[in-house]
Amino acid sequence: MIWVDDGSTDGTREWLRTQPAALCRSFFNDKNLGYAGANNLGATHATGDILAFLNNDLVLTDGWFPPLCNILQNSSGVGIVGNVQLSTVTDLIDHAGVRFDLVGVPVHHLKNRPRGALRGNGCLSKAVTAACWLVNRTVFLENGGFDESYRNGSEDIDLCIRLGNAGYRHWVDYRSVIWHHVSSSPGRKTYDLQNQARFLKQWSHVTLVWGQVDWPRAYLSRILRNPGQLNLTKAFDALLRVMCLRRGDSDWAAKRRQKLMNIYETKAKVVAEVAS
Repeated sequence: MIWVDDGSTDGTREWLRTQPAALCRSFFNDKNLGYAGANNLGATHATGDILAFLNNDLVLTDGWFPPLCNILQNSSGVGIVGNVQLSTVTDLIDHAGVRFDLVGVPVHHLKNRPRGALRGNGCLSKAVTAACWLVNRTVFLENGGFDESYRNGSEDIDLCIRLGNAGYRHWVDYRSVIWHHVSSSPGRKTYDLQNQARFLKQWSHVTLVWGQVDWPRAYLSRILRNPGQLNLTKAFDALLRVMCLRRGDSDWAAKRRQKLMNIYETKAKVVAEVAS
């Protein structure tokens, strides 16, 4: 096991130094590098054929590992294998794969649905969350690992898309179910808007097309379960798309996407001005 302490101050460093060297290798960052930087560091020190990335806020279950490992080792062309993650607060699904909305932003498939919504052994997914996933070490390193310009968000989806472009497919295995204290680390959401802006700048030309397929039925299904979340503009848009009466982009989605990307442009301009 490789532990990367990302600048903690809560006694974790002291505890890690008590762990047996035969079982654990620990690395201590002088400052917090964020998810991408810390995990890239760990991956470069790994020697095994398969990397299992695990967040520090998971509750693992008996038998969670074998289904993921079996798929990765025995299925040709599979890049990343993820699993089902249940919220520790609600016991409902938080993650069963990733889909995209009409803006082009990633959303978790079956989020806030009961476990009974799962069908079969799993599904292919264009992306999965790196809170818990398995990937071949060579595939990870040869494709550049996580992009460290993201800060605690979207770096996993970015890597999934890059691997997809390289010909790999990703799988979510429903036979592996764990719990996740979702986004409970302090500061987890601090850079969400910047991450989304950068992600859209890089990938919206792809993900908004995926969203035109993924989003309509998912939105209508969610509204039927939660009528209080109804947005008439979006509901009408989704209905027209389900009926094959509308295709392409929508004004409300384009405006939201551009607003997010403007955040990226503004930040890049500020950085450039400071550097000059």
